[in-house]
Amino acid sequence: MKITVVGTGYVGLVTGTCLAETGNEVVCVDIDADKVNQMQSGTVPIYEPHLDVIFDRNIKAGRLTFTTSLDEGLAHGEIIFLALPTPEDEDGSADLRYVLGVSDEIGKKIKSYKVIVDKSTVPVGTAGKVQATIAKNAGCDFDVVSNPEFLREGFAVDDFLKPERIVVGSSSERATSLMKKLYSPFVRSGNPIIIMDEKSAELTKYAANSFLATKITFMNEIANYCEAVGADVDKVRIGMGSDSRIGKRFLFPGIGYGGSCFPKDVKALQKAGRDSNYEFKILDSVIEVNDEQKTILLPKIDKYFNGNLKGKTIAVWGLAFKPETDDIREAPSLYMMKGLLERGASLQVFDPEAMPNIRKRFGEKLQYATGMYEALESADALLICTEWSIFRTPNLEKVKQLLQQPVIFDGRNLYDTNDMQDAGFDYVSIGRKEIKV
Repeated sequence: MKITVVGTGYVGLVTGTCLAETGNEVVCVDIDADKVNQMQSGTVPIYEPHLDVIFDRNIKAGRLTFTTSLDEGLAHGEIIFLALPTPEDEDGSADLRYVLGVSDEIGKKIKSYKVIVDKSTVPVGTAGKVQATIAKNAGCDFDVVSNPEFLREGFAVDDFLKPERIVVGSSSERATSLMKKLYSPFVRSGNPIIIMDEKSAELTKYAANSFLATKITFMNEIANYCEAVGADVDKVRIGMGSDSRIGKRFLFPGIGYGGSCFPKDVKALQKAGRDSNYEFKILDSVIEVNDEQKTILLPKIDKYFNGNLKGKTIAVWGLAFKPETDDIREAPSLYMMKGLLERGASLQVFDPEAMPNIRKRFGEKLQYATGMYEALESADALLICTEWSIFRTPNLEKVKQLLQQPVIFDGRNLYDTNDMQDAGFDYVSIGRKEIKV
């Protein structure tokens, strides 16, 4: 099949590359000429595990091409995916200017039947707005379909190639048939293609992300309460997670969620509810708790250093909002580092992938280490913000030698408290007893 993907961010590039992997001819369109040139030369502009391998393979096979020309993309594709940004607006709503702007151009340019697919995360009713926008100028038949993505950064390629489910919102049998044909290679093991109306499909994505954000936030509140009463959140988590009605995933406490989806999507659903005179009281609390959770270690660091961080150097391991990505959007590390800098501390930071993006944000306010141990040299403490695998089993003796004093503030509960006590560290984590040696 001939496919066009408009927008080459995380969602668009993974979508285009993975669709090419099953033999489709895919053209990806982006207005950023430098980015398009970079991709045409075989360079992946984002970090996503395994993407580079299939990206290179499909470019060489001629199934994956890139252009800045929307006209070229529309002439090529029978199915047109819109994978455009829907950033958070000032009032918390999703900003649809890019989606509707491209839709307006599509209406002026299409010459034959197309299926226009909303792949971006969009509020309920967006498919209708896209339909109306295109219809103003379209001189041919077309259908608009909602097909939300459920890709986890760091696992996006696997999630696309082996989806748990595919949701298609469509009221057109013609469009539905084409979407089923397109996705049939991805569901051969029996995972479902779920067909529903467009509004329900749009809400499914927001509801799923908001529920997961709620689950994380509830566990963070349990962790904070554990500290107040002397319970151990790790034991509580295991006890809860073994109940099949609850499940083991998304029960790990920490310094809050971040990224491109959860913060934006929770706020967008909250705002959409208010626009319909409905108050999502749970989401109000989720947002409030998560905002506080991102800096919950700051008072503990203050207390440890007797309220005086001036002249102190803090090493920071992990800057991305989660491991296996270079994405720093709404990362808890941003809020922790901002608070530490405001207190007069110096920061020596390391992340396997996110350093260039952090440098764009902080410039020379930070010292950028080339390795995890270099970041520790002469530091007064270590702060862990992201649970990259390389941080899970460090050489603790080396860590102790490099630090001025053996203290770790662990925002992701990477280490066993008894092990840290035996190793001679002062150790502060989330929802567990503090270790003081």
